[in-house]
Amino acid sequence: MYIFATFKYNMEMELTLRELEELGLTKEHILVVPLDKIKYQTKAIDSMHRSDGRSLIDLAAIFGIIFMLLGVIYGYIFYLGPILWGLFGLVFGGVFGFLVDYYFTKKSEKALRKRGSDADIIVMIQCPKDRQERIEDILWNNMVLGVGILER
Repeated sequence: MYIFATFKYNMEMELTLRELEELGLTKEHILVVPLDKIKYQTKAIDSMHRSDGRSLIDLAAIFGIIFMLLGVIYGYIFYLGPILWGLFGLVFGGVFGFLVDYYFTKKSEKALRKRGSDADIIVMIQCPKDRQERIEDILWNNMVLGVGILER
């Protein structure tokens, strides 16, 4: 039978491995697999097939439209006219919206990276059925995140 457990990497995981070895399990019966961390890569435009909801163009388009509208409205008062002020507003709003969205996206990605994922390591234990309960007790007493059992 196989027992799977997920851990955050800390001293409790090391103590768990030590207790399992003291129980009589050899290193051939215990497999420890570290998990890779997710890499956040924000794209400028979401595609139709791969949308993660973090596109940098959305806010740029909204700000561009708003500033273009204001440029056209107030362009009747200013010297260069509504068309040029509308274009200036479009460019300024697009750049401003992109920079604001970029700043907040990078800030949220940094917070997600700092928080990290819940599970860092998966431990797979091959053991006989009569030791299952004792091994589960050891795992649950040492801050395991989750336990799964595969009976053969």
